[in-house]
Amino acid sequence: MPNARLGFSLWLALLILISATGLWQWQHGARIETDILAMLPNINQDSLVKQAQARVEQQFANRIYLALQADQQAVAVSAAKLVIDQLKQSDAFDDIYSAPNSLQTLASFYFPYRMQLLTTEQRQLLQRQQLAPLIENAQQQLYNPFGSANSALLANDPLLLFPDWLQSLAGGQDYQQQDGILLRATGQGYAAVISAKGAGSAFNPQAQQQQLTALNLALSGLPKDISVLTAGALFHAAAATQSAKQEISVIGGISLLGVMLLVLWCFRSLMPLAIALLTLTSSFIVATAVTLTAFQQLHLLTLVFGTSLVGIAIDYSFHFYCDRLQRAEHQQQTSRDESAVSSLRHIMPTLSLALLSSVIAYIALAFTPFPGMRQVALFCASGLVFTWLTLWLAYPLLANSRLLQRSRALRWAQRFSAYLPQHRLSTTWCWLLVILIAAGSWRLSSNDDVRQLQQSPADITQQEQQLRQLLSGGTDNQFLLVRADSKQELLTRLEQVSDPLTKLVQQQQLGSFVSLSRFVPSEQTQQQNHQLQGLLYQHLAQVLPQLGLDGSIATALTQQYQHSPRLEIDTWLQTSAAQQSGLAQLWLANQHEYAAIVLLGGIHQLSAIAHISQQFTGITLVDKVADISRTMAHFRLLTMLLLAATLMIAALLFVWRYGKSQGLRIALVPILTTLLTLGSLGWGGAELTLFHALALILVFGIGVDYSLFFANAGQQTASVMLAVLLSAISTLLAFGLLGISQTHAIAAFGQTLTLGILFTLLLALQFVLSKPDADTLQESP
Repeated sequence: MPNARLGFSLWLALLILISATGLWQWQHGARIETDILAMLPNINQDSLVKQAQARVEQQFANRIYLALQADQQAVAVSAAKLVIDQLKQSDAFDDIYSAPNSLQTLASFYFPYRMQLLTTEQRQLLQRQQLAPLIENAQQQLYNPFGSANSALLANDPLLLFPDWLQSLAGGQDYQQQDGILLRATGQGYAAVISAKGAGSAFNPQAQQQQLTALNLALSGLPKDISVLTAGALFHAAAATQSAKQEISVIGGISLLGVMLLVLWCFRSLMPLAIALLTLTSSFIVATAVTLTAFQQLHLLTLVFGTSLVGIAIDYSFHFYCDRLQRAEHQQQTSRDESAVSSLRHIMPTLSLALLSSVIAYIALAFTPFPGMRQVALFCASGLVFTWLTLWLAYPLLANSRLLQRSRALRWAQRFSAYLPQHRLSTTWCWLLVILIAAGSWRLSSNDDVRQLQQSPADITQQEQQLRQLLSGGTDNQFLLVRADSKQELLTRLEQVSDPLTKLVQQQQLGSFVSLSRFVPSEQTQQQNHQLQGLLYQHLAQVLPQLGLDGSIATALTQQYQHSPRLEIDTWLQTSAAQQSGLAQLWLANQHEYAAIVLLGGIHQLSAIAHISQQFTGITLVDKVADISRTMAHFRLLTMLLLAATLMIAALLFVWRYGKSQGLRIALVPILTTLLTLGSLGWGGAELTLFHALALILVFGIGVDYSLFFANAGQQTASVMLAVLLSAISTLLAFGLLGISQTHAIAAFGQTLTLGILFTLLLALQFVLSKPDADTLQESP
């Protein structure tokens, strides 16, 4: 043991250095992360799929959508303009719009290419050489006072084919535009739709708060008769942040209060409580600083998991003070330093072995593909290591105050230690345990759906669903990635896949889809459209008089037809229409191939989409949710195999260290604990996930400490019993509270650990704790 003052100085220097490093990291960009997706594993995918997912996430991750609903169209438009003006005055949002491109802007761009563009209905009529329906439609528009026809348009497009094609860009949706505001008729009136992109990540707490403040300010000036629907990652992230903060406060607060009450009840002194709080606080600070330094960020879920550190780190203080209590029962304290140092020398070997087992369990977590679990592993492991260092370096100086020489808690532990070995489980109870394990394990099922990791509040989900209906399905996480070796081949494949997707929309199996083929037809389609329109220009002499137009414009129209330009994809991608709407982001290319994203919204039958992707060459259904879920299932199985291998290796080590009889009893505890926990989860109707499996590894790493301390108790049975019981209570308190978390992953983690620690304690008392001699409790340590 180092000199008391020297050890404390070294401990204090380490604490200051590590804390300063963490503070420096925070001031230079380290941040709190709230995105649940940041916990998820990386999936092995080719470069184009990764690029496509990044494009989709970049386009929609930080964007919010608002629907302002009013009885009258003018009121909705006025409200939308007010909100847009207010949002533009803040720095929290950019790229704020309602209708990204007016019809006038689109018409100006597409008009030179009008003789290469036709709707599906127009193509069918011209293929059948039926001009009469087209002439009749043009006449109706011509005499409609609200129609788009005018003399300039008629002189360049006598059958008014172009306005119908321009309207088809909306994908058949009943949208309207007024003064740059996108409107949708509802059953009760009109809804004005607004979109805005957050200037920072919705999962950054500072940017998140700025966006919410700016949004609330913009909406606060609206009339009371206007209802607002919201959608976007911002609202889910804000709810997750609020939930995590509440859980950190509740779980950490109750755990800390429980620890304080335990310390006061056992030791009836404020000094052990003060030392314990110092140990916990310093360990938590170090864990936070180390994690920030290693990852440059700290996930809120890591902090929630990290609150369990309270229940584990306090165990070391319990073992130290319980050892001192038993020593105080049997000897006079002649030297304060000698008392603390002698207790540390007695417990440090076993405590070091317990630390090693816990750290190994956390290291196992670090080898998982989940960044969030790696953070949890580093956070808790570094915190426990510093707790151990605190005992070794700081306790010789800080923890030397005299304790009460008589303790009710220790006396109770002495009686319990003498009573328990005489009441072992009968053979009947052992068989009942076997039946419980078998029956519960048979009932156990698995569910690796990543969507159950976090559930947003019902009001947020309901508003998003209503807004998605207004937007005809919005955009789902799944999309189609279409590939080809050339630009024209890609456009052709996009057109091919659009036909079955359109049928799915008509069959109400799909809400909507967005494909670039709607905005830029392939070269082959443009040539066919141009040839079909040739029928019109061959009969201008008959068509123009029916529309009341002067036949003298026929020559100019024919020349325009003969010299009409072709629409190129590269030209379209550079337009403001493509850039502002985000449609340009749907086009991808690398050195070897081209690709395009087809966005899907309102998917009701994903299997039908998958069937389409299998029918055509070069089409892939990208479903990140399903990919991650499959990855989670894969690693759940690997984790269970890792646990089985760990239990086997541990059994061999225990037999080598403690002999065959005692070693097998120690090994039997984590093995039976694992089986009993799985059986209990099965009886409880739980669906096994990766987080249950990860928790079982920690059950082994934490719970095996109880067996090790009992195996090394020797003549200190009473103090070890008290320390183990106090440790188990504090750990159960910490992990039991995790089990009531609103986040499914945390709840599964906490519930499994609670069951596992409870079973470990009961089995360790049953199999490992030996019966002490009657006079052993009276001997000096």
